[in-house]
Amino acid sequence: MTEKRDVTRRMLRVEVRLKGGRSYPVEVGAGSLSSLGAVARAHLAPEAQRVALVSNRRVFELYGGRAVASLRGAGFAVAHWLMGDGERFKTLRTAERALGFLSESRLERGDAVVALGGGVVGDLAGFAAAVYLRGVRFVQVPTTLLAQIDSSVGGKTGVNTRAGKNLVGAFHQPAAVLIDTETLRTLPPRELTAGWCEAIKQGAVGDRKLFGRTRKFLEDEARRKKDKRRGGEIDERGYEERDEKRDEELSRIIAAQCAFKARIVAGDEREEVSRADARSRRILNFGHTVGHALEALTGYRRFRHGEAVGHGMIAAAEISKRLGLLDLSELESLREAVRLAGRLPRASDLDAETVCRALRSDKKAVGGSVRWVLLERLGRARVVDGREVPDAVVRASVRAALGTA
Repeated sequence: MTEKRDVTRRMLRVEVRLKGGRSYPVEVGAGSLSSLGAVARAHLAPEAQRVALVSNRRVFELYGGRAVASLRGAGFAVAHWLMGDGERFKTLRTAERALGFLSESRLERGDAVVALGGGVVGDLAGFAAAVYLRGVRFVQVPTTLLAQIDSSVGGKTGVNTRAGKNLVGAFHQPAAVLIDTETLRTLPPRELTAGWCEAIKQGAVGDRKLFGRTRKFLEDEARRKKDKRRGGEIDERGYEERDEKRDEELSRIIAAQCAFKARIVAGDEREEVSRADARSRRILNFGHTVGHALEALTGYRRFRHGEAVGHGMIAAAEISKRLGLLDLSELESLREAVRLAGRLPRASDLDAETVCRALRSDKKAVGGSVRWVLLERLGRARVVDGREVPDAVVRASVRAALGTA
């Protein structure tokens, strides 16, 4: 993977290098949505004529016009379809409707799907692209921070079922990822919190410098926003005037997060079951074991995915400390970073025993046992067989993380 600046368009580029000619670029920059047509034309098949754009109503109202205009300007015939907004719409029923839309749009094998939205849109549109005509190409245009640094890179697509989250899916790498950082300006604060929790996760498991850089940006953000609110420079919605220096640093951090994810994906594209080393793709599941349980227990309505992961990271770090792997100071540093990401939804009313029972249905289980991703230190993860973690330690750690201890 390389990270370089595209001077002509003021964009950063991260290369995801995969075998078999399936490598693709991640382009990052403010205002890059206007380049969507050119990016799609450069990375789709020469015979591509039609693009089916999948989004949701809120995102399409904000950015759909620019996306469609750019694609049409590059010579594509464009049809669009809007799915429901939220994790509860990431279902097989919605996927069937999406597949009907692709058929009605008369997509052929050389054509493509464009996912314009957050992780839910990207996961579902990517899954539809993976199974329609046994696979058509697609382009990810993530509009949330979480999707930009995590779900849009790596090729995981899928839907939820009653049995659990993402139990049905496919690995289907995008042809390109286009990240316009200006879309973050219209995100609700909770969506930003969710994204920053994922950013903290990636630094915590594999790159201490990235963790520190991300935390420093959040500290600077907190100070800057406090000063601007005092000066009346932020309106009641939380929006503010553009800060070019801050926007450039944000783009660099997002590119660095994508570069980290790309390195992991290149080394373990399909998350091999036999791998449990500190560079396997499995380490990206830090915080997800408890996080997925919280989402499922609350019907995917209380927590954004990243918010649930925020609680889950603290639970996993608590386990790490109680097993003697992680120093208390490292746990406190992680707690502070999660706090800087934003306020998480309350979880203290959830019963720890119920949460622990829900852990058994985790889709990452191997041989019927949960694989915990724990920390030896910030920047160094360890995958531990659940049979090596006493139930009492799990319960106590979940209580501490959820505020019920």
